[in-house]
Amino acid sequence: MTARSTRCTTAKTRTSRLAAVAAIAVVGSVLLTACGDQTEGGSATPTKDSGSANAAPLFSKLPADIQKAGVIKVGTDASYAPMEFTEGGKIVGVDPDIAAALGKQLGVKFEFTSGTFDGLITSIYTGRQDVIMSSMTDNKKRQEGLDDNGKKIGKGIDFVDYFSSGVSLLVKKGNPQGINSLDDLCGKTVAVQRGTIYEDTFKAQATKCGADKLTIQAFDTDAEAQTRVKAGGAVADLNDYPVAAYIAKTSGGGNDFEVVGNQSDVGLFGIGVSKDDTQLRDAIKEALDAAIKDGTYADALKKWDVSDSAVKTATVNAGQ
Repeated sequence: MTARSTRCTTAKTRTSRLAAVAAIAVVGSVLLTACGDQTEGGSATPTKDSGSANAAPLFSKLPADIQKAGVIKVGTDASYAPMEFTEGGKIVGVDPDIAAALGKQLGVKFEFTSGTFDGLITSIYTGRQDVIMSSMTDNKKRQEGLDDNGKKIGKGIDFVDYFSSGVSLLVKKGNPQGINSLDDLCGKTVAVQRGTIYEDTFKAQATKCGADKLTIQAFDTDAEAQTRVKAGGAVADLNDYPVAAYIAKTSGGGNDFEVVGNQSDVGLFGIGVSKDDTQLRDAIKEALDAAIKDGTYADALKKWDVSDSAVKTATVNAGQ
């Protein structure tokens, strides 16, 4: 179980990759909007007029309010390169490029707004966002609205699964602590992004370590966790393999970090949708299948050298 392309200028890191710095420090409360008015209540301009004038093949599958708006509002944590991150004030990466492929099928724009990862599901509950696309792992806990202790805290969300990935440990360059597996972390301190599946993995390992205590430091963004490892305050961060590999390759010109050990806990990322919005969920699923069929999905993954993480078909709530 693994964790988490419209453009415009703006005022939280999900092979040839862009030469961008992976550890982008972003203040959690700042909203990064992919287009339109840069205020919280801003709206984007629809790609086309609503109704039959829109010739996109799956436009009619969308709910009427989405058709009218011409926009699907997307909550993300844009500090997770190469999956989603900011470059030149724009949100870019694997997820925005996949979203662009879906947008061509649906005839609407996917408008990305960045916030802290642990607040994304709440943004669906409140209606602030239509979907989540942030390298978010599809699992039963999120589907059913449960906290770490199995307590019901919300109605849960549905997922359209679009990406497969395992997790890897990211350590300081040279691996000074000799970390090669989760078991090597016992008695040490690790850093991780709060609210992610990686934090859950570290918590499970802490239980396994027992008296040989594993200390977990959780941060709002993965960039902060990386900084902690780089400074020597923690021995490892945990990320999905594509993300960890990208960070190791780009941060400090490849001199800050390295990936150690084998990938584990392979699972699915899903586009999160309200359980009350099955029409939107099913339209996105159909759009993903169409993008897989016409090759635009494969093109988006190839651009970021993550083709090995492709899914063969769209599924709903297939995570465990």
